[in-house]
Amino acid sequence: METATQFQTKHASSVVSTLSCHDRVILKGYLPFTNDVAINSFVDYGLKIKRKDFIPFAERQAEFLVEHAKDCARQAQVEYQYLPGKHNKEQLAKQALLATKGREGLILVLCVQETCPTFKLLYGDQRPRLAWTRRPQRVLYYYYNDPDFGLMHVRIQTWFPLTIQVYINGHDWLARQLHVRKVGFVQQDNAFTECDDWVAAQSLADGFDQLDWVQLLDGWALRVNPSLSHEWLDGRKYYWVADQVEYSTDVLFTSPAALRELYPRLLDHAALHFSAEDVLSFLGRRLHPRFDGEVLTDCKKNREPGARVKHRVKENWLKMYDKFGVILRVETVINNPREFKVRRCCERQGESQMAWCPMNKGISNLYHYREVSRSSNCRYLEALAAVDNPTAAYRQVEKLVEPQQVANRRHAGFNPARAADVKLFQTIMHGDHVSRGFRNTDIRQRLHGDPSDRAEHRRQASSLSRIFKRLHVRGLIAKIPHTYRWRVTIEGQRLLSTIITLYHQGLSQAA
Repeated sequence: METATQFQTKHASSVVSTLSCHDRVILKGYLPFTNDVAINSFVDYGLKIKRKDFIPFAERQAEFLVEHAKDCARQAQVEYQYLPGKHNKEQLAKQALLATKGREGLILVLCVQETCPTFKLLYGDQRPRLAWTRRPQRVLYYYYNDPDFGLMHVRIQTWFPLTIQVYINGHDWLARQLHVRKVGFVQQDNAFTECDDWVAAQSLADGFDQLDWVQLLDGWALRVNPSLSHEWLDGRKYYWVADQVEYSTDVLFTSPAALRELYPRLLDHAALHFSAEDVLSFLGRRLHPRFDGEVLTDCKKNREPGARVKHRVKENWLKMYDKFGVILRVETVINNPREFKVRRCCERQGESQMAWCPMNKGISNLYHYREVSRSSNCRYLEALAAVDNPTAAYRQVEKLVEPQQVANRRHAGFNPARAADVKLFQTIMHGDHVSRGFRNTDIRQRLHGDPSDRAEHRRQASSLSRIFKRLHVRGLIAKIPHTYRWRVTIEGQRLLSTIITLYHQGLSQAA
């Protein structure tokens, strides 16, 4: 069982349990025709045909794949549909699942027109060549009710390079694992609202990325692309990558009433108080002067099925929303893993060594996806621990204002209406300090920068030390043992975040 966050500890009386699990996972397979040189070399030396004859060859292979799809549907006694225009394919798959009464195996085959990357023939000075392009083509969707993964689909484009996409859901996989082990649970859509053994559920969920993915994916690929066993491919196989991975942390509350009162405040806090630096810190990054991209926060309250807030950093994002009124879900979605650094073995200066390197998309990195996403979700929940009922906290402002007498020494109070004090509170509550805490130097640099005068440097550091003591005697910050760092306590998060809200919005809006 994962370590409880401050958010879970704070709301322990209202929280049943927390479960972190892969949600939607999209995997892609590529044959080794990734560029112009590779496809031209394959045609010249693999197929041993003229380049001008490749287009008719590709057309025959596309027709072969379509006929194979029709045969699969006929043998499984399921429907094969050609769908021109736009359609809700997921809804059609769910209707097919109901029609087959939960029968395992193939349940539906769809053929649609989509624009995908492929090759075209260009004329050159000496001989034609094949080059990348995009063109409309038939794309096949095989929908399965898999005994291990539930409702899933395998998508294959019929023109070269015959790219395959596999869609699965980690919650559906976990449900079947719990069923096999006879652990009782209640699943609604892609979430669990009840479970007899949450510890066992978390342990099983952590094993998702340890499956033999290459064998599983190769097996699914052979079902939809029988050309893999033909001589002209000469044993070439797909290289599998993680195209999109969603990893969610669900906090299950005891009742809808328990979450209903808190959730609007969580949305407002996330939308109003989480800066670009905060969002980057949740994702394990720092805002660098050379950062090339956007950090966007989007909060939608009038949407179906419910309100949500999304923080987008380039192609990756963090989301928070509720499910069925009793689950608070925090979800990290990774589309570009190269934005994250992980500890892995790499080649440097001719030697193999462990180092911090950008995360790769290879299927073997799924466990890195889990570690990075879970840490991101936990940091987000830690920051949300500051949210509380501001009206009650406002009554505690007296504790912050009045002087405190400790060991015959008087410690002055703070003024919540003073801009300098509020700026100090905002600096201490900065998202970058959630996981690591803060030092005197961190706060001083954010407040004053780096003074050129050494005497001024010492004066600012001494002043901050006294301020830290004033916060410490009020129980708002605490020392991290064996370090020079401090952390904001749960009470400090509640009170300081409320003071910031009241200062900028006023009590009537914060309450």
